[in-house]
Amino acid sequence: MSANTATTTPGKPSGSGSRIPKVPFWAQIVAGLVLGVLLGWLARGQDIGWLKDTLEQVGGIFVRLLKLAVAPLVFFAILVSITNLRKVNNAARLAGQTLLWFMITSLIAVAIGITIGLITNPGAGTGLTPKDGKAPENTGSWIDFLTGIIPTDVITPFTELNVLQIVFMSAVAGIAALALGEKAKPILTLSEAVLELLQKALWWVIRLAPLGTVGLIGFAIADYGWNLISKYATFTADVYIGCALVLFGVYPLLLATVAKVNPVHFFRGAWPAIQLAFVSRSSVGTMPVTQRVTERLGVPKEYTSFAVPFGATTKMDGCAAIYPALAAIFIAQIFDVQLGIQDYLLIAFVSVVGSAATAGLTGATVMLTLTLSTLGLPLEGVGLLLAIDPILDMIRTATNVAGQALVPVIVASREKILDHDAYTSATSSPIDEDESTASERKAAVPVPA
Repeated sequence: MSANTATTTPGKPSGSGSRIPKVPFWAQIVAGLVLGVLLGWLARGQDIGWLKDTLEQVGGIFVRLLKLAVAPLVFFAILVSITNLRKVNNAARLAGQTLLWFMITSLIAVAIGITIGLITNPGAGTGLTPKDGKAPENTGSWIDFLTGIIPTDVITPFTELNVLQIVFMSAVAGIAALALGEKAKPILTLSEAVLELLQKALWWVIRLAPLGTVGLIGFAIADYGWNLISKYATFTADVYIGCALVLFGVYPLLLATVAKVNPVHFFRGAWPAIQLAFVSRSSVGTMPVTQRVTERLGVPKEYTSFAVPFGATTKMDGCAAIYPALAAIFIAQIFDVQLGIQDYLLIAFVSVVGSAATAGLTGATVMLTLTLSTLGLPLEGVGLLLAIDPILDMIRTATNVAGQALVPVIVASREKILDHDAYTSATSSPIDEDESTASERKAAVPVPA
């Protein structure tokens, strides 16, 4: 061996050649948004059918890949999260506080939605009539919601992607595992391994988000066009303003007054999850990232592994609070139905109790039909909103995911288990596989009795 053999520094490329700079993930997403808008505008303006079809297929494949992991991911995430509670002192209190703050923030969000709807009258002057609507294929009712929780067999919920039934089965399995104690340890070890495998595969799908963005946004522009969107301008603005008020008004206020932490640090740490939620339009698909950023914000891993999966299937301030409140007012005005105080109270009740009907999937149609059926409004009104649903769903899901990270931070701070050093040092850098693997090896933040 030559005495002057070159040595290299670990982690640095050898040689004198310059290394191509890595494009930040957020920049890839923004580039996907811009490119999607341009391609969608081109496909519609020049009537390029093949380009429109290509955009539809690219976006559709990305969504299907996310949904492919939904059923097993929810099952094993809920099962493992419930069993992880045995490692946390005051687990029942933490679970109760989590549920309480889910309800409080949902009530605030639905109140904002109703207020905006009453002020702006989103259904007035649109030119839409009841004839423009049509009943959706999938609807929700309280009977279906209550009876549909319990599956008829263990296979159908996975093949039909009934997330609510999957949550029920995983919760039962988790509670049973807790009751069995040491006898269930092999099952828990297997479940944790499968969960890690699913999350690893989902990270690969998440890396395709910029391409998915091009397809989803591009097809939305090519298919709907600006003329259609302009008919819903007031309603669309209401949804975005309502979500923005919750996201950048209510949440920072709660962080500053209830959790007594700096809201800027929260948004800096939670940004990777909020960004991905906006693009993917799936709370469950974003769940691994949401869990990582929540841990990065200083919430103990054992508690995060319960609160985030629980929130991803039940905590929906955008889809289950702001949106159905505004949509109910919009549809009532189109169909010339007068809503009273009792109707607005019913909207609030449905938003708090029925939010699990959305179950973390793309879209909020089932939740909206549940709200309309409770109020006695025509379900045909749902058809009026399906055309622009993807545009609305981006900000709704971003709000959902921000709330799913917010509540664990609030509860952890109030229960004095939040790592404030980690919270203040959280960055907006993307979460990647390497960091997720490393976080598994870190010691958990101690939870006081």
